[in-house]
Amino acid sequence: MSDSTNSSPTSGAISHNVYFDGKVQSLEIETDLGEATLGVMKKGSYEFSTSSPERMVVVSGILNVKLPNASWNKYLKHEEFNVDANTTFEVICDTDVAYICYYG
Repeated sequence: MSDSTNSSPTSGAISHNVYFDGKVQSLEIETDLGEATLGVMKKGSYEFSTSSPERMVVVSGILNVKLPNASWNKYLKHEEFNVDANTTFEVICDTDVAYICYYG
């Protein structure tokens, strides 16, 4: 996701990303599936852009997603969706949402 304010990580530090005046935040981690972020979004509407393919998994909450050239879809806890690289997509959080995003 773009439009972030990254805190500069030092060796071994976790990078903290802040979007939309703090209403969306994530922490970068390395997983057995590769680079990922664990994040939270406050209830609201947001638009994100991607630079690489992403697989988003809802951990908690209700996330409505509109991918390019698609209708709105609702994703609940443990449900996931894929976003192509170099696209923009919209989300509406009916509740506060926690998610994990895998890159690549």
